[in-house]
Amino acid sequence: MIEDRDYMREPDYESGRPRRFGMRWSLTVVFLIVYGAVFLGQLLLQKISPEKAYWFSEHFALSNEGLAHGYVWQLVTYQFMHANFLHIFLNSWAIFTFGLAIESDLGPRRFAALMFSSGIIGGVVQSLVAFVWPAYFGGGVVGASACGYGLIAAYAALYPTRELQMVFIPITFSARTLLIVFVVIALVGFGLRWGNVAHAAHLGGMAMGWLFVRVDWRRLLPAKKDEFASPRRPTRLEVYDAPDQSTEREVDAILDKISAHGIKSLTAREREILEAARKKL
Repeated sequence: MIEDRDYMREPDYESGRPRRFGMRWSLTVVFLIVYGAVFLGQLLLQKISPEKAYWFSEHFALSNEGLAHGYVWQLVTYQFMHANFLHIFLNSWAIFTFGLAIESDLGPRRFAALMFSSGIIGGVVQSLVAFVWPAYFGGGVVGASACGYGLIAAYAALYPTRELQMVFIPITFSARTLLIVFVVIALVGFGLRWGNVAHAAHLGGMAMGWLFVRVDWRRLLPAKKDEFASPRRPTRLEVYDAPDQSTEREVDAILDKISAHGIKSLTAREREILEAARKKL
């Protein structure tokens, strides 16, 4: 949707970040608040009534037994539950670190779709693996780690050469390198069955996160009746304003550049073109 584009959300181009005042809340922060609230609710329920806590986990944590009973909502609800403080801290740190930048470029709707799709696909992959090898990968699954790994993969797809630095160790590496390291860790952990970790969910989340930003999903959808005569789907600029072809080509090239390298890669002239297009609409 064009309203999800950065130039339609009136970002502060001088700083490269969206204005924080007078605008809606960051969806990344909203996710983190919900994670915290659910985790506190889990702790409180466990203290008040272990039986009810068990019922809650049985119905909302992801398990093949629950899916067999028709509890398909578990593919969503398990993403908001966590096993302990370290679990929620690590997942929240990853989502906060990568979520803000991705939300800024994708917009809140596509960011929410990325989060939920990464978590759902991660849950599906984990459930399929548990179905094939129940003795090794069975049991309930909780946590937003598939979402976090999906964000890491999406970040690497959007900004592959962007340099990152570890918090406590002065090591710098590219986003692409970070993704490769996490893929290797997940594959090795899956093969060796390291700990009580849903490595298959991590792999599924990373695969979905990468595909979400690299695949042009509109081309995979059936065309509308009035689109069959056209070789490609008309853009919103063509429908509402019909600019000259040179302007259209410039805007399309800039949008492709944002998709490949992020909005911070734009030159001052390219930002002016997007701002002019936004005002014209």
